[in-house]
Amino acid sequence: MKLLLTSAGVKNPSIRQAMVDLLGKPVEEADALCIPTAGYGHPTGSPAGAWRFITGRSTTPMCELGWKSMGVLELTALPSIGAERWLPWVQQADVLLANGGDALYLCHWMRESGLAELVPSLHEKVWVGLSAGSMVMAPRIGQEFVGWKSPAGNDETLGLVDFSIFPHLDHPALPENTMADAERWAAALPNPAYAIDDDTAIKVVDGVVEIVSEGHWRLF
Repeated sequence: MKLLLTSAGVKNPSIRQAMVDLLGKPVEEADALCIPTAGYGHPTGSPAGAWRFITGRSTTPMCELGWKSMGVLELTALPSIGAERWLPWVQQADVLLANGGDALYLCHWMRESGLAELVPSLHEKVWVGLSAGSMVMAPRIGQEFVGWKSPAGNDETLGLVDFSIFPHLDHPALPENTMADAERWAAALPNPAYAIDDDTAIKVVDGVVEIVSEGHWRLF
């Protein structure tokens, strides 16, 4: 799967162009499914937050970008309806848009639903992650980002990339997200790690990593 791992959605023209390049077609010709699941696992998550994400009324542009079509893929529902129902929906989409929230909760439901097992085989599809929707692809998220307790009791996520992500770097509303905080977070991880601000994204195709930024970031 082609990955565009953002901190806060498609916030600037550079990130949008990177997304279009991955799609290989204009946004207006692409069919999208949005995944709100991660939001429900976060302490600040709410039905209103999910509604804002789905309807494109948040401050993190994802669903409101002018897609040809938009559907909702709620991962907690998938185990009860079976893959024969939902697999064609994923196969027909061009892009999956994963909301922010709690990365461990999202990871759990990606595994429980079967989507995690499917993702590596979706070679031509694009995954656009927002915060936790990006972090879930890492091998670990770091203890600082553990909120919802996974059944495994650790901070391990999908490991579809070999680096971890510290999002919202130097965000004015998050005093705990300074570069110094990111340094301490990265020092406790055994793998490479990126700290990215809301104007930065990480593009990954066939294991090749490219930084797309109109802001600032750092590789540890």
